[in-house]
Amino acid sequence: MTTHGGFEPVFCTIVPPHVLDRLAQAEDPALARPARRTLQRDAFERTQRRLTTVIGATAAAAVADGRPQRTVHDARHDTDLPGHKVRGEGDKPGKDATVNRAYAGLGATFELFLQAFGRDSIDGNGLPLNATVHYDRDYNNAFWNGEQMVFGDGDGEIFLDFTIPIDVIGHELAHGVTQYTANLTYFGQPGALNESLSDVFGALIKQYTLGQTAAEADWLIGAGLLAPRVTGTALRSMKEPGTAYDDDVLGKDPQPATMDDFVRTGRDNGGVHINSGIPNHAFHLAATALGGHAWERAGQVWYDVLTGGELRQDAMFVDFATLTVKAARERFGDGEELDAVSKAWEQVGVRTL
Repeated sequence: MTTHGGFEPVFCTIVPPHVLDRLAQAEDPALARPARRTLQRDAFERTQRRLTTVIGATAAAAVADGRPQRTVHDARHDTDLPGHKVRGEGDKPGKDATVNRAYAGLGATFELFLQAFGRDSIDGNGLPLNATVHYDRDYNNAFWNGEQMVFGDGDGEIFLDFTIPIDVIGHELAHGVTQYTANLTYFGQPGALNESLSDVFGALIKQYTLGQTAAEADWLIGAGLLAPRVTGTALRSMKEPGTAYDDDVLGKDPQPATMDDFVRTGRDNGGVHINSGIPNHAFHLAATALGGHAWERAGQVWYDVLTGGELRQDAMFVDFATLTVKAARERFGDGEELDAVSKAWEQVGVRTL
């Protein structure tokens, strides 16, 4: 694994802590209890992630042959990982729709990275893709723990089954790609870039699966995850950061779209899930300006930067933006790709060197 001078133990969840904090304070126990339980479980898993980093994880046997090696486990509402194996690679679909969605999402992620970028699994060397579903009870999150994916079923009040949006699966697995490449520090602007890259590739996986162009895509992260009672469409919007939800319980989506509204906070690891809206919006602007399939040009530039070896662990927005301009020029020359990428960063208020 590439560590660029030191490994940063990262525990990555799709639902930001500030959302769960808000829910935990709700007057309705049906909303507050699951949120508090989820926060407690996340804190435990975060500690386990640090211990795994110190002790060392069990190495998974990888076969770099251009084919996925998927295994889905069922936690049966317990918290022991990985749980009971319920579907392996090549097995036929069963009756559990959650298992089938997880299996399909792992495969879609593998296919996007292989077909679009020539990457064999998230480590580039055929790493087996493992997932656990039905984790805990009323668990309002999904996460990548450095070794595998884990999905909660949601509480049914605010969140539904976390395998429903394929971009959630792609987002979390993309954290694994970052782990094995640039390994961006999970705090402040580097952490926001870490989160944004997962949103970018999560969105690309959904678009690739649906065969959508940049113009056809909704650019929402987690569409279909919010329960009917919630006033909102998704967890985040790359097209219009800050508009994904505006709910009496969840509050208003706090993501900024430009540096004019950059949020300075000590919470959420320095606002990693909040300020990711800025690079998210830059990618959307570049991709829609270029048109066609977003993974072919804008996505290729972002992937080149993530995996090119020049992106430092502590990279700021300006560092990443500058590298995307360089990557666009190196891959496509002084054409519309370079122009679209440069203008996108200018529009969100991030200068390039």
